[in-house]
Formats: sequence, structure tokens, C-alpha cells
Amino acid sequence: MTTVSSQPAAIAALPRPRKNVRQRVSGGPERGQWLRFALLAAITAVVLIPVFVTVVLAFLPTTGGTTPTLQNFVDVLSTSLVGQWMSNSLQVTFVTVIVSVAVAAPAGYVLSRGRNRLVSGYSLLLFVIQSLPVITAVIPLYILFANVGLVDSLLGLSIVYVGTTMSVATWMMAAYFDSIPASLEEAAWIDGCSVFGGFMRIVLRNSLPGILSTAIFAFLIAWNDYLIAIVFLKSDSVFTLPLGLQSFFQQNTTDWGSVMAVSVLMMLPPIIIFAFLNRFFSVGGIGGSLAGR
Repeated sequence: MTTVSSQPAAIAALPRPRKNVRQRVSGGPERGQWLRFALLAAITAVVLIPVFVTVVLAFLPTTGGTTPTLQNFVDVLSTSLVGQWMSNSLQVTFVTVIVSVAVAAPAGYVLSRGRNRLVSGYSLLLFVIQSLPVITAVIPLYILFANVGLVDSLLGLSIVYVGTTMSVATWMMAAYFDSIPASLEEAAWIDGCSVFGGFMRIVLRNSLPGILSTAIFAFLIAWNDYLIAIVFLKSDSVFTLPLGLQSFFQQNTTDWGSVMAVSVLMMLPPIIIFAFLNRFFSVGGIGGSLAGR
């Protein structure tokens, strides 16, 4: 009886776990997450300050005052060739994107699946071309294009943009193709699909995020370029937006309202395109397509 009655007292005498241990342990990662979030928010705010200032100045009158107005946009659209310049930029950019993706996709597939000396040499050649500065090829290309009538032409400019983006676009496509199991293509081959059919039906259908990433890269290169355009384009009617923006800077004065308005117009297409395509950037579900592989 004495032993049985002493058990509750013995249990009560055992040390009890402290309730705040788990709270302190779980609170560490939470504090770390908040610190990372605060750091990223601060960096984002610093990066967005120039964008915010540009947008604010675009809606302020150049004569003074703080009342927002659309007069700067009305002026640049009615008294300059901004509409034509934007059309030229869109034409050149979309040609660059379509051709770059169409050529880089099969080229990247060869880099991803090929394992021989020829493919290795091709990969090394792309690396060498990518490491060269663009300015080293601008002057020889200008001399060549002058002889065939492609200077001061949007077609010639598009050809140069495709050449400058091709090597990086091929590497980007090859890197994404590496994430797609080759077992999927082998299963398609067993079912009677050809190599090209497997590439089109299996690889490309599972490569939408990689294709979009490559397309956005080519888009930004062609849309924001100034160096190549200023060498190859001479007439106002074929200017792209970066060259047209430069024309608002005069020798002694600068119309800052017009400059900021054109800058805002130049920011709109990339923002709209990325906002629309952002929902398609999803990776996953490929590796488990074949169970046990």
C-alpha cells in the first residue's frame, strides 16, 4: 500500500519539460524568414526608386506644378514619331524572339542529348562566341551589310539581334532540356514515334517554362538595345524606341517631361508581357512521369 500510494508523489517529483523550449526553437526560423523578407523588401524598394521617379515625372507638367497631367504623353505622341518608333521596336523584337526560339530549341536539344566530339566542339564554339563583346562584330557586320543594302534597315537590325541572342538562347534551352528525362522520349520511340516526333510531342510540350524564359531573354535584348541600333540605323523613320528617346536630349536643353513619358511607354510592353506570361512559369511534374525511373 505504501508503494502504490507513493507513485503519484514520485511522478509529481519528476522534472517537467519547459513549455517555452518549443516556442524558442520554432521562433528562430520565423525570425529568419522575417529578416530575409525585410532585406528583400528593402532591396526591391531601392531598385524601384528610379522607376517610381520616372513615372511621377512623366505625369507632372514641365512648366511647374504638382497636378498630374497626361500632357507629356499627348505631346510626344502628337509631335514626334514615338508611335512609329514603338512599331519598329515591336517588329524587330518579335522577329528576334520567334527566330531565336525556333533555332535555339533544336540546337539546344542537340547539346542536351548529343554526346560526341562534334557536339562538344559545337558547344565550345558557342561558349567562345558568347564570351566575345558585341562591339567586336558590329563594325565588320556594318561593312558587310552596307554591301548588301541592309544598313538603315529593320531587317538587317533583326539579323544582328538574332545573332547576338542565339548562343545564350541555345544554352538556356539546352539547360532546360537536361531536366526532362530521356526515358520519356525512349517510351515514345518504342511506341513508334520518330526522333523528331519525340522532340516535338514530348520535349517541347514539357518545355514551356524554358521556351518562355528564352523568349523573354531575347525580347529584352532586342527591346532595350541602343549600341547596335545607333550603328545600323540612320533615318528617323526606322529608329527604335531607345534611339528615339535619345533624340529628346538636345545640346543645351532637355525636355525631361517628354523623356520620362517616352520612358514610361518603353516600360509598358515588357511589364505587360511578363505579367501575362508569369502564370505559365511552373516547373514540376516531369520527373515523375515514369514511375520507378
